[in-house]
Amino acid sequence: MDDYDPFDGDEDAALRHAIALSLQEADEPGKPVELSSDDDEDDLERGPAYPPTPKRAAKEVEESAPATGTTKPSSSSSSQMTPSAQQPAAPAGGGSGGLSAFGLDRKKMEEERLARAAKRKMPHGPDELDGQEDRRRRVKLDAAPGAATATPVVPAVPAYSGPGQKGAAQGNVRGLPYPKGVVKKTWARGYPRKDDINIEEVLQKDELELAMISSFQWDEEWMLSKIDIKKTKMVLVAFASGEAQWGETGVMENVVFLIDLPLIEDESRWSSNTLTNFGEELRYFLQAQGLDGSLVNSLRKYDFSETDRYRLVHTIGQTHVGESWQRTGYCGLGRAVTSLGLGTSSDIDVDFVVASLGSVNADLLGSIYNAAQGDNGMKEYEERKQRVGKKKKTSAENMPALATRFRIYFPSQDTVVQSRGGKNAGGTICVQSKWWDSPSFPRELIRDCKSVRPGLLMHSKIMFVRHVQSGESKAAWAYVGSANLSESAWGRLVKDKATGQPKLNCRNWECGVVIPVPAEATAGGSSHTDLTAFENSIPVPMTVPGDAYGASASKRPWLFLEN
Repeated sequence: MDDYDPFDGDEDAALRHAIALSLQEADEPGKPVELSSDDDEDDLERGPAYPPTPKRAAKEVEESAPATGTTKPSSSSSSQMTPSAQQPAAPAGGGSGGLSAFGLDRKKMEEERLARAAKRKMPHGPDELDGQEDRRRRVKLDAAPGAATATPVVPAVPAYSGPGQKGAAQGNVRGLPYPKGVVKKTWARGYPRKDDINIEEVLQKDELELAMISSFQWDEEWMLSKIDIKKTKMVLVAFASGEAQWGETGVMENVVFLIDLPLIEDESRWSSNTLTNFGEELRYFLQAQGLDGSLVNSLRKYDFSETDRYRLVHTIGQTHVGESWQRTGYCGLGRAVTSLGLGTSSDIDVDFVVASLGSVNADLLGSIYNAAQGDNGMKEYEERKQRVGKKKKTSAENMPALATRFRIYFPSQDTVVQSRGGKNAGGTICVQSKWWDSPSFPRELIRDCKSVRPGLLMHSKIMFVRHVQSGESKAAWAYVGSANLSESAWGRLVKDKATGQPKLNCRNWECGVVIPVPAEATAGGSSHTDLTAFENSIPVPMTVPGDAYGASASKRPWLFLEN
């Protein structure tokens, strides 16, 4: 029974289980936590683990209201779009009864919030945070040597240099701060303000009229403190993000993508407005979540022209048959890469920063690597079909090229313990020892993930991809989003027993953006771990090349369930 895994290699299910256990109400000690396990790869016919968002909330949205939204990492992840929708870890109908049902007494809630705020003072630095008794789910800081002590000042939203344009401010289209798109680190309390952004700068509550908010976990009190609920209409797809993800506890950071899209002022053009690839995938993703049609159709009110340089990549948590499997998960990633002209049959270098690792094996690694080359999923699928019934090999035997081409960044036990927040800050960083110690787990590809801002942990999910051939003029690119390295997050292409055709099984709901880097910026890379091509476009949050774990089990990762 020691080998029995009730989560079937699903790290997100394991994390949800742990969170559920920690948050069980005191008056419901006997209430069981329901888990599901899929041993048969065809058993995802049940669809997503969470029901679609109720449409009645969206019906309250005035169709003519200007829209500004945020996207935050699902397994707490990291891309933001304005206007847009958050990539949910899994759309849920549950949550706070008042909010999810939209039975809001806005005036009363605001009065209660202001009363609570008057009773406490927000800490202004790490010294004030240390030792303070904080509210539920706030991380208690452990003392850490070398922690920064500066108290940050929150400035107005600065002008930004877009991807590949550092040093040249973006054009100010009708007062929009980021009309061409931007990738930023989230602000972290106690660290100097540089090219980062905080939640107030994203939401701009004084001007926010409509917000569609979704994430893996939420803190109602914190979220409502960032939004003027007397002015802003809210559509909650799942849950709002928490303060730790936005740097207010000073122990964790993330990376976000934002783009501001101008409203088409001529209303007669709305119905005929042709969305870009990015816009169409966003519309497809929102429809899959079950949002009201009027809200989805309101995307046509906006000019998506500046998104044409990017691609939206999503995972929709259900089974995909017919042609739809090519549009989501890692199959959709490969499709997006090819559509941008970034596909290649040559070797590439991949550096993947994650906050959670599933039961990773050669099949999953091959699928992601091939997708990063522009494959639609069929390459690994056909290879797997040919070896059906044969003895499974370890990842090193199956994928020898990956030893030098694929690096995965995940924090070690020591990194978490010695971080500014200590063990208490590692609750959303997850891998299980039975997966890590499996002979098929690619420990030799994993590096210790340490932030370039010493003492911070990361909840970022970023994939950096470069073309190895020096003569190849194709741009490097990065994926910035919510998907960790797991089959749950990216899906698995299998044979449909009923039709004999491929189908894609996905558990999670994820969302991210593929961001190309100008080809001229990629010249001169001197090693497999050289990420200088991204320095003017996309912040590299971790130290590279990072300390290797190696194939042995001597260096241990952060094992959340064992701490």
